[in-house]
Amino acid sequence: MLTFVFIVVSYLCGCLNGAYYLGTVVANQDIRELGSSNAGARNAGRVFGRSAFIYTVIIDALKTIIPLAIAAYLINVTGVLLGCMALAVLIGHIWPVQLQFRGGKGVVVYLAVALVLAPLTLVVVGLTLLIVLQFKRSFTIAGLIALATIPITLIILSEPIFAGLFLLMLVIVIFVHRKEG
Repeated sequence: MLTFVFIVVSYLCGCLNGAYYLGTVVANQDIRELGSSNAGARNAGRVFGRSAFIYTVIIDALKTIIPLAIAAYLINVTGVLLGCMALAVLIGHIWPVQLQFRGGKGVVVYLAVALVLAPLTLVVVGLTLLIVLQFKRSFTIAGLIALATIPITLIILSEPIFAGLFLLMLVIVIFVHRKEG
């Protein structure tokens, strides 16, 4: 029963959409009706400016970090349950119930999960992004390639459960990016 509660609370945390609430509170507008119609940090930055991008990243990162850090470091939750919680936050971000299942694309959540569960992988992501951007001008494509290094790095580090988790989350993130080039 407690496992179910952890997962549901994680989903509900994921449903707290930074771009949507910033747009609603600051500009009295629904971000999903503006720009790319996506309720994510990148669209918030395009529509409302750099500070909206930064605040959205902070909100979306914190809604991910807080439940995972509490579970991992204060309650000592197992790896499998942490993985389910991380997946629930991602699903809540992309498909939030209170926003008619129209949320963000999950990149900030994916990276925030990595920050809590596998921080070393973010070094590889950053280096890969810098290298790929030298050859590929599309930030979306370069970013997705960089994100793909997380499960690979985890396999190299002998973390098969987390590698599988990040591979599943990556497939979901790529799926919601499929309309972009």
